[in-house]
Amino acid sequence: MTLYSFFLHLHSGFRYIVMVLVLLAILLSLAGWLGKRPYTKGNRLVNLFAMISAHTQLLIGIVLYFISPFVQFNSSTMKDPITRYWTVEHITMMIFAIVLITIGHSRSKKLVLPEAKHRAVAIFYILALLVIALAIVQSQRGLLGMSQ
Repeated sequence: MTLYSFFLHLHSGFRYIVMVLVLLAILLSLAGWLGKRPYTKGNRLVNLFAMISAHTQLLIGIVLYFISPFVQFNSSTMKDPITRYWTVEHITMMIFAIVLITIGHSRSKKLVLPEAKHRAVAIFYILALLVIALAIVQSQRGLLGMSQ
């Protein structure tokens, strides 16, 4: 197993942890927001773990970015859709999604009303999940497919 294949499989597999935690945070926040439930320590921890997992995925992805044969910086990078996707589009979309998650978590910490805390997490995490799903689908490897 090469360093590249190790990080590729780690990054591809870890996305399921990220997606499960983000989905769980979304479901709990929607239930809290729409059901006017209190914002509990459990809510805060799920949101925090979802954010931490997304940041961990970013760190794994950054290592992969610098060792991937698909990431290239040359005159044809922007002309080739596959090279452009892996060099520019994927990382940009994923960083944007992680920024959304971080903003949602940060806002929820600053707000006072439980309903507002849940709403902040729901809105920002849903937007982030949409960006993540779009980036994965755009890779043409499918939401559930493993990277090659």
